[in-house]
Amino acid sequence: MSYPPPQGGYPPQGGYQQPPPGQYPPQGYPPHQGYGAPPPQGPPQGYGQPQGYPPQGQYGQPPQQHGYPPQAPPQGHSPYPQQQQQSYPPPSHSPYPQGQPPYGAPPPQGQYPPQPQGQYPPPHQGQYPPQQHHQQPPYGAPQAPYGAPPPQPYGAPPTMPTPPSPGYDPNQLAHVDMSGAADALRKAMKGFGTDESTLIRVLAHMTPLEIPTLKQTYNQRHHRSLESDIESECSGYFGFALLAILRGPLQHDVWCLNDALKGAGTKESLLDDVLIGRSNADIRAIKSAYQQKYRRSLESDVKADLSAKTERMYLMILAATRQEESAPVYPQAVDADVSELHRATEAKTGTEQLTVCSILTNRSDGQIRAIAQAYEHKYRRALESVIRSEFAGHMEDALVRMVRSGADKAMRDAIGLEDCMSGPGTKDERLVHRVVAVHWDRQHAAQVKGAYKHRYKKDLISRIRGETSGDYEKLLVAMLE
Repeated sequence: MSYPPPQGGYPPQGGYQQPPPGQYPPQGYPPHQGYGAPPPQGPPQGYGQPQGYPPQGQYGQPPQQHGYPPQAPPQGHSPYPQQQQQSYPPPSHSPYPQGQPPYGAPPPQGQYPPQPQGQYPPPHQGQYPPQQHHQQPPYGAPQAPYGAPPPQPYGAPPTMPTPPSPGYDPNQLAHVDMSGAADALRKAMKGFGTDESTLIRVLAHMTPLEIPTLKQTYNQRHHRSLESDIESECSGYFGFALLAILRGPLQHDVWCLNDALKGAGTKESLLDDVLIGRSNADIRAIKSAYQQKYRRSLESDVKADLSAKTERMYLMILAATRQEESAPVYPQAVDADVSELHRATEAKTGTEQLTVCSILTNRSDGQIRAIAQAYEHKYRRALESVIRSEFAGHMEDALVRMVRSGADKAMRDAIGLEDCMSGPGTKDERLVHRVVAVHWDRQHAAQVKGAYKHRYKKDLISRIRGETSGDYEKLLVAMLE
């Protein structure tokens, strides 16, 4: 089944940061708008509007300021629905913003944590994971001879590395008082019976930086392990989901990777959920944490569990050599990638699978978005449809996820959640992993709910209520409210 979204397209998605003004060449692809900004009116310069991808705004033009209407729009306006904002207030100590914009609306100012240009804070000197960032050459620029100093194009600003996501630097903690939350959790589990509603109320909206502080405070005040107490007091998928929250995003990723690779067989879908579409900084943090926890490298476990071209593809991902999101998008390089993808797939008998893997594992989200748009314009066929017809099995699923990650992460995650609930039975473990992953970023969670409603014409939370029950249902719903 091909992925092109319903006619009208989805809003373009930005990375963690936007390139500095003037970084794009005058005749190049225009700078992409911030994630969630409504698509501008009119077709982009140089390309007709393909099916399934949003039109690109002209260089230098600000995004439009209006949101998406809730009902069928008049001609010439975006068809995105207005997602009702959630009124649930986060705890007073939470650094996340209280109001969430609807799917397709511009993100609010002052996002967590408040930094210049809305970026996440870079790790302090000496913080984990240690990295040496070298300036990346511009996407599509000619390669210098071996041993030559990196090129410095006249007037070209340096490519800024994308910082780790919140929770992916263990030295970053929330400096807030967690004694009240720790005491409430202990009281809920002390004595006969368990107060599950208190566990849900306290844990469902904890931020990535608050989790380590909460666990440390619980241990200091009660001389007990919070995770051990939860494990002994809660069972089933309710307990499974609570433990996923308490691990925090980085350690839960590490836990999922070990679960995917241990024992007989490999859970490739779990590998894809954790590794595909991630920044170089997040991949490096995951590899370092995996090494520290299991005393072996993630690459060695992948090599031991996989083989042939599938192994090579995952090792390309783990190399963490993607272009950064601040890297410019050059039309010449996009056209070269489009031609190479066509030559390796539709233009010949047999598929050069590693050529396709090499391109998609090394490009930024913005570059993949431009490649997919240009491919459909040039060859009148969606890139995802080409991958579906030329690949099969796990490699097909992984490459499709790469294209979807570049096109629209909110829609990618909305489809992933529906996949957990469609068909006979509910894939509960996978549903827990995906809901927990989405809930760490409350703005993204709001966008996923809007994308789900746009695609499936129903409410995500109502869908989850129909597939789950009891405290397990209440916890998943609370995480998304």
